[in-house]
Amino acid sequence: MPGWVVGMSIFATYVSSISYLGYPGKAFSGDWNAFVFSLSIPIASYFAARYFVPFYRSQDSISAYSFLENRFGPWARIYASSCYLLTQIARTGSILYLLALPMNVLLGWHIQTIIVVTSVAIVLYSMLGGMKAVIWTEAIQGIILIGGALVCMFILLFDMPGGPVQTFSIAMEDGKFSLGSFGSSLSESTFWVCLIYGIFTNLQNYGIDQSYVQRYHTAKNEKEAKFSALFGGYLFIPVSAVFFMIGTGLYAFYKVHPGILPDGVGADYVFPFFIVNELPVGLTGLLIASIFAAGMSTIATSVTSSSTIILTDYYQRFRKHAGNRERMLVLKLSSVGVGVAGILVAFAFMSVQSALDAWWALASIFSGGMLGLFLLGYISKKARNFDAVLGVVCGVILVCWIVISPFVHANLAIVFGTLLIFLVGFLSANLLNKRRCK
Repeated sequence: MPGWVVGMSIFATYVSSISYLGYPGKAFSGDWNAFVFSLSIPIASYFAARYFVPFYRSQDSISAYSFLENRFGPWARIYASSCYLLTQIARTGSILYLLALPMNVLLGWHIQTIIVVTSVAIVLYSMLGGMKAVIWTEAIQGIILIGGALVCMFILLFDMPGGPVQTFSIAMEDGKFSLGSFGSSLSESTFWVCLIYGIFTNLQNYGIDQSYVQRYHTAKNEKEAKFSALFGGYLFIPVSAVFFMIGTGLYAFYKVHPGILPDGVGADYVFPFFIVNELPVGLTGLLIASIFAAGMSTIATSVTSSSTIILTDYYQRFRKHAGNRERMLVLKLSSVGVGVAGILVAFAFMSVQSALDAWWALASIFSGGMLGLFLLGYISKKARNFDAVLGVVCGVILVCWIVISPFVHANLAIVFGTLLIFLVGFLSANLLNKRRCK
């Protein structure tokens, strides 16, 4: 497939309703601290184009985790793929929940009903069209979501009595453009915590996330695949800035027009409330379509990539000679299973205060530091099964401690888990192996 189409698909996969509603919500209630996450993407995109794309295109398997089995055995592949599946189910649930918010405000439907109907629709078209349909629809959805976000941002800026200057003036006075504290605290979402978290998370996304690896294989050649990784990553930076600008614009708008926003409206609900109550009818439809385009593209990716992993990493392990019809049935049933699990997680998200914060914490925890295992196998040629097991055990214990400990921010679970797995495995391979040889 053409590199720009694959790149738009990668971009649309990255931009979900978490971005479309969560980012404006964070900027409305706080500042631009979460935008630091976007600034880390160029690092991951560069490494993807330079190292990951050629590596995966040289592999025989479509699974991102077959390499780990070749290096350390079946347990490593199962560990990484199970972490991936948990992450995708959490992502699907958070997006389904956020998709339901504007429809709940607009039509008054129960959030649970919207979640179920949306999930069924996405799973159905993902099953019918497969990967090719998902990539092309995501490319189109990416264009729609960018257009909708730009339209809304300009309306917010020019609808102010004093124009865009008034928005920027209010935001500057109230510190809404702050990127966070530059302090050294590890228990708060400082600039450095957000940046380091972003670097590790995006390296994991571009390096070992099946959603991305699967796309590297669909480009018609290696050059196009590299372009898609860079294009999809770099495009996210200005678009995410638009989302944060929308949140800042909402803050300024409701400060200038007090009393319009009802008391008790949560941060994630402010943007849907504005769309429904302040935009003209046609634009309301465009923005809701944009939000659904953002969410549907990511969920469809999660469904197709998760079902692929269930087939290649689990089912075919026991049914190596399964025929095409049998494999297709497994893919379809797996898609339904992921959709149902996502619905249950979405129901749980109804009780959280910030969907973005909850998703970031879950993504950091469920990743289990599997990036460290991949880097250990990729960088250290001496590392063997024992070294990897030792590193993963230490890493998982550390991640569990971070989850229950108030001393370190939950987003840093992926950072410390990755580092500990790699360092323990690397030191074990280079020090303990020498002692064994002696």
